[in-house]
Amino acid sequence: MKKLPQRTCIACNQKKDKKELIRIVINKENEIKIDRTGKQNGRGTYICNNMGCLEKALKAKKIQRALKTQSVPEEIFENLKKIINGGEFIG
Repeated sequence: MKKLPQRTCIACNQKKDKKELIRIVINKENEIKIDRTGKQNGRGTYICNNMGCLEKALKAKKIQRALKTQSVPEEIFENLKKIINGGEFIG
Protein backbone atom coordinates (compact mmCIF):
# COMPACT_ATOMS: atom_id res chain seq x y z
CA MET A 1 0.00 0.00 0.00
CA LYS A 2 1.38 3.37 -1.05
CA LYS A 3 1.82 6.01 1.65
CA LEU A 4 0.08 9.31 1.01
CA PRO A 5 2.34 12.38 1.26
CA GLN A 6 1.78 14.44 4.42
CA ARG A 7 2.06 18.22 4.60
CA THR A 8 1.71 20.71 7.46
CA CYS A 9 -0.81 23.57 7.54
CA ILE A 10 0.97 26.89 8.13
CA ALA A 11 -1.83 28.16 10.39
CA CYS A 12 -2.61 25.27 12.76
CA ASN A 13 0.58 23.17 12.28
CA GLN A 14 -1.44 19.95 11.85
CA LYS A 15 -0.12 17.28 9.52
CA LYS A 16 -2.67 16.14 6.95
CA ASP A 17 -2.72 14.33 3.63
CA LYS A 18 -1.50 16.58 0.84
CA LYS A 19 -4.83 16.27 -1.02
CA GLU A 20 -6.76 17.68 1.98
CA LEU A 21 -4.83 20.96 1.96
CA ILE A 22 -4.76 23.96 -0.39
CA ARG A 23 -1.34 24.80 -1.89
CA ILE A 24 -0.26 28.37 -2.53
CA VAL A 25 2.84 28.77 -4.70
CA ILE A 26 5.18 31.59 -5.76
CA ASN A 27 7.21 31.07 -8.93
CA LYS A 28 10.49 32.59 -10.17
CA GLU A 29 8.59 35.53 -11.71
CA ASN A 30 7.14 36.31 -8.24
CA GLU A 31 3.63 35.36 -9.38
CA ILE A 32 1.55 33.98 -6.53
CA LYS A 33 -1.09 31.40 -7.46
CA ILE A 34 -3.34 28.82 -5.86
CA ASP A 35 -2.10 25.45 -7.04
CA ARG A 36 -5.00 22.98 -7.23
CA THR A 37 -2.83 20.29 -8.88
CA GLY A 38 -0.01 20.41 -6.33
CA LYS A 39 2.56 20.19 -9.12
CA GLN A 40 3.37 23.77 -10.13
CA ASN A 41 7.00 24.83 -9.90
CA GLY A 42 8.04 27.24 -7.17
CA ARG A 43 8.06 27.67 -3.42
CA GLY A 44 4.83 26.40 -1.95
CA THR A 45 2.98 26.44 1.31
CA TYR A 46 -0.14 24.61 2.49
CA ILE A 47 -3.23 25.69 4.39
CA CYS A 48 -6.28 23.77 5.68
CA ASN A 49 -9.57 24.01 3.86
CA ASN A 50 -11.33 26.00 6.61
CA MET A 51 -11.92 29.68 7.44
CA GLY A 52 -10.38 29.46 10.92
CA CYS A 53 -6.97 28.57 9.50
CA LEU A 54 -7.23 31.19 6.74
CA GLU A 55 -8.10 33.94 9.24
CA LYS A 56 -5.25 32.87 11.52
CA ALA A 57 -2.81 32.90 8.59
CA LEU A 58 -4.02 36.34 7.44
CA LYS A 59 -3.76 37.86 10.90
CA ALA A 60 -0.20 36.66 11.52
CA LYS A 61 0.95 37.14 7.87
CA LYS A 62 1.99 33.50 7.79
CA ILE A 63 1.48 33.15 4.02
CA GLN A 64 3.83 36.06 3.29
CA ARG A 65 6.44 34.63 5.64
CA ALA A 66 6.19 31.11 4.21
CA LEU A 67 6.52 32.36 0.62
CA LYS A 68 9.31 34.79 1.59
CA THR A 69 7.55 37.77 0.02
CA GLN A 70 6.44 41.19 1.24
CA SER A 71 2.83 41.04 0.07
CA VAL A 72 0.23 38.68 -1.33
CA PRO A 73 -2.40 40.11 -3.72
CA GLU A 74 -5.88 40.53 -2.21
CA GLU A 75 -7.36 38.41 -5.02
CA ILE A 76 -5.47 35.36 -3.68
CA PHE A 77 -7.22 35.74 -0.32
CA GLU A 78 -10.58 36.26 -2.06
CA ASN A 79 -10.06 33.09 -4.14
CA LEU A 80 -9.06 31.14 -1.01
CA LYS A 81 -12.27 32.29 0.70
CA LYS A 82 -14.31 31.16 -2.34
CA ILE A 83 -12.65 27.73 -2.33
CA ILE A 84 -13.18 27.27 1.41
CA ASN A 85 -16.83 28.36 1.19
CA GLY A 86 -17.48 25.72 -1.43
CA GLY A 87 -17.40 27.92 -4.50
CA GLU A 88 -15.08 27.12 -7.36
CA PHE A 89 -12.69 29.62 -8.84
CA ILE A 90 -11.09 29.77 -12.27
CA GLY A 91 -7.34 30.25 -12.42
